[in-house]
Amino acid sequence: MILAAEKGDINTIIGGIAPDWGPFGGLGNEARVMIEVVMAVAILLCLGIAIWGAAKQRIGATALRDTFSAEQGKGLIVAGLTGVFIIGSLGTVFTIVYGMAV
Repeated sequence: MILAAEKGDINTIIGGIAPDWGPFGGLGNEARVMIEVVMAVAILLCLGIAIWGAAKQRIGATALRDTFSAEQGKGLIVAGLTGVFIIGSLGTVFTIVYGMAV
């Protein structure tokens, strides 16, 4: 019997926010940690916006019958999740752009 997670460790899971440094491997540890913290805070902020939008959409659509509030909520959900996607893929985008320039 072969276990699927036999070779993995916890760093594979919790290291998901940290970008694959690629050509930026020469940065110092302090700079890397600072970039990772800023990315993590930005992702949490975007997720907070998406959750706030979901609550606003739900309350506006059901309790208050306010279509304007519901539409605002939908916009906030889309904006928050788009921000999470963009921030999460910045490391890959920078690596690709750097590789094309070299």
